[in-house]
Formats: sequence, structure tokens, C-alpha cells
Amino acid sequence: MRTLFELIWRNHFVVLFVAIQSFCVYLIVQNNRYQHASFFNSSNAAVAKINEGVTYFKEYISLRENNQLLASENAQLRNMLSKITQVKDTTKPSVIDTIQKQQYTYITAKVVNSSTTLPNNFLTIDKGTADGIKPEMGVICGSGVVGIVQQVSTHYSTVMTLLHTKSKVSAKINTNGFYGSLVWGDDLNAHESILKDIDKTVPVKKGDTISTTEFSALFPAGIMIGKVIESKLNPGSNFNAIKVGLSTNFDNLSYVYVVDNLKKDEQRKLEEATQKANEQ
Repeated sequence: MRTLFELIWRNHFVVLFVAIQSFCVYLIVQNNRYQHASFFNSSNAAVAKINEGVTYFKEYISLRENNQLLASENAQLRNMLSKITQVKDTTKPSVIDTIQKQQYTYITAKVVNSSTTLPNNFLTIDKGTADGIKPEMGVICGSGVVGIVQQVSTHYSTVMTLLHTKSKVSAKINTNGFYGSLVWGDDLNAHESILKDIDKTVPVKKGDTISTTEFSALFPAGIMIGKVIESKLNPGSNFNAIKVGLSTNFDNLSYVYVVDNLKKDEQRKLEEATQKANEQ
């Protein structure tokens, strides 16, 4: 402490000069509109640059993992392509199939903001109505399901992720085909969820994979959700409580795909008309 005082005393003229200069700058900024506006515009720009640098740094340290996800996704796409592309049989007449049409399109978006520690978590993406995004579109990434589009502006959209107490996704156990509802609660962490409505007689093993079902109008069937961590019977219930480890890592999510089901409106109109007819 004594050494510090001696250092300040030896340089007290410099310290006094800096203090007076700083006070003068403060007075100028506070009492002149132009200087005041210029100073805060410059400070806001500096903060924005710092935030941008932090974002770039986070993306850089996650680069290896993101590259692995991209490689895995490319492999899956190649497998899908091999199933679609069939060798033409020249012994049979060529027929143009007008029945089977494309059902899903995908829009790539960048995550610009997200949360994982709240009871109801959202993320924001840099695509909106100008890019064809609408509410109630499914959102996925290379490793699995992300959530559902909620609010949309011209250039941005918010997405209710799986880490939300109101999130509910139709999900099935791939080993046996039984399905239920995937939900989340604030007593769970950002890597877990619960699969409900699975009867206690259904065999469930640790490591069983969970994916989307054919009953969802938002997601294609077979999109990965996660793996079973544990399964136990709820006291006084006929259903299993199945804890699922989510395949999507929400802590470092950078890019997502917004799913547009081109037949969703047709399906819902038909279902609504059928329900109204049955109520009469």
C-alpha cells in the first residue's frame, strides 16, 4: 500500500491532469447537445462492435462441432438422395407421376439471440415475412428439433424452443413405434425433456431414440429429438415418466432450418371441417 501511495505521489501531476481533463470532457458532453449525441452514438457503436466480436468468437470456438454437424447432415442428405434417385428401368414405360408432390421446403436462418435458463425460452432468427416465414412453422437443425415459430416481423422471427413450458411435440419411440407428447418443465435443464402418455406396459430402454411422428403438421416424420435417459412409473399412474436427453444443443445453436409444410393448411381445413360435421 505504501508503495502505491509513493507511486501516485511521484506522478500526482499526471494524475491531476488526467482527472481535470476527464472532468472537462464530461462537462462538454453534458452541456452541449451535439457533443452529447456524438459521444453516445460512438459509445453505442463501440458496444455493438464488442458484441459482434463476442459473437464471432463464440462461433469460432464452436467451429469444429458445427463442422461435424454439417458433415453428419450432409451424410443424411446423401442417404435421402440415394433413396429418391432410382435407376430408370428401360423395360417399363415412362410415367409422369402427378400424385406425389413435394410436401416440405426449408429456409435457412441464423440465430441472433437465444435463452436457455428461463422457464419459457425463445430464440430469435434473422428471417421474417420477407423470407416467407409465418407463425406455426416448425424449426429444426442438423441434430434435431428446435421448436415452433411464434411471432414474425419483416426481417426477424421468434421461436418457442423445446425448452418452454407450453411446448408440446408429438414424438415416438423408434424401437417400438409407440408415441406420446414431448413436454418440458422448469425443473429440467436445457438438455432434457419428458415424453408423456406412454403406457406402463410399453417396454422402454435407456438409449432408445425418440423422433417426430407422422401426426405432426409442423415437422416431417422421423426428425431426431433425443434418446431415453431413464424411464420410471409415476406413482398412481398407468403411464411411464420417460426422461429424454435432447439431441439439439441449445447452448451453441447458430443456424436452423424453418420447415414449411406445403400441405398443412389443406390438412387442417379438412380436419376442422370433419370436427364441425361430427359436432352437428
